[in-house]
Amino acid sequence: MRSEARAAGLPAQATSPSGPDPAPGPVWTAELRREDDALDTLAEEWEGLAARCRTTTFFQAAGWQRSWWRHYGTPGGLLVVTVRRDGQLVGAGAFRRRGGPLGGLTALGDGLVDFTDVLLDDDCADRAAAEFAAVLPLTRPWHTLELREVHPEAAVQKVFEHWRGRRRRFADSLCQYLPAVSMEQLLKRVPGKTAQRSRVKLRKIAEAGVEVGSTPVAEVPAALEALLRLHFLQWQERGVTPEHRTERFARHLVESTTGMVASGRAVVHQFRLDGELVAVNLLLLCPSFGGLYLYGAHPQLRERLDIAGLLFAAALDETVGAGIPVLSLLRGQEPYKQRWRPDQLPNQRLLFGPKGAAPAATARAGAIRARQAVAHVLRTRFPRLKEALLARHRL
Repeated sequence: MRSEARAAGLPAQATSPSGPDPAPGPVWTAELRREDDALDTLAEEWEGLAARCRTTTFFQAAGWQRSWWRHYGTPGGLLVVTVRRDGQLVGAGAFRRRGGPLGGLTALGDGLVDFTDVLLDDDCADRAAAEFAAVLPLTRPWHTLELREVHPEAAVQKVFEHWRGRRRRFADSLCQYLPAVSMEQLLKRVPGKTAQRSRVKLRKIAEAGVEVGSTPVAEVPAALEALLRLHFLQWQERGVTPEHRTERFARHLVESTTGMVASGRAVVHQFRLDGELVAVNLLLLCPSFGGLYLYGAHPQLRERLDIAGLLFAAALDETVGAGIPVLSLLRGQEPYKQRWRPDQLPNQRLLFGPKGAAPAATARAGAIRARQAVAHVLRTRFPRLKEALLARHRL
């Protein structure tokens, strides 16, 4: 096993000569794992820790991370940080080395994830975060760790606060959220005329007799194949995310989703009209929110029914039934999302650098600021270009 470890036991307390020895404090250890199969060997412990971390999302599930690394990782590029208290895993995070002139570390997932995070046990999150920060291998001037799409309440925010080197925080993609309530309650959020039009569209869906069903685990691969086929067909004239057309994405989606459906972290809805499959939707679930990740719908369905209303109604029913309080629309500001008047909250981009001289972190921060300035100009001065870019964004 190729790894680096450090141990930090709590200092012993002073005792009187006549008094009994106090119980020893917990022993903390932190380790850097660099084996390509580290996520596989940690899978069972990883899942146990995820169940004790309130901020975890579907993208931190062991199955999702293992699948992503198998299909997208490069040999020798994995770094897994583990923190243990008396031998029990209480902190974990997976990162990869990236190429390019600035190099550095980043999270797994690239543009396929809507939320990046690490896992910290709720019972000792602050101390685990401090141990996690202390073992991060950012000691040279050219070292950096950059994390995209970090929720403001993510566990890694605690690690960021404990980091003693250079650090920068930037705004990242805008995410949107709705309360997980019935559709009738949701319509109370929108103006009267919009609500009235939506009710008419929902009645039309009900009268059409669309059948909605959750996909059994054994049928998930076939359902996802249909989802991608309908997704490409739906967006063929407006462009589709290039990565979604690749074989590796299809394999990763099937592998990771099948496991998440089996564990209750995802639901694949199939929609049939007159016996024909017309739409497939992938809804991801975690304790704090559900997320509409990807869907495919036949273009002719749009001519007959309101696709957004169809998908939202099914997602709301599933999320409410699971006792989850929020439905996330994930990243993006597509117009069809705005009619529901969602609450908006931007993700964050965290940049870690070493103590002292940190030219790589400084250069990276400058590049981020420059790109954000260009993006601001495009948004404010070229709105049509913004709409074109949004049209290429997945659900």
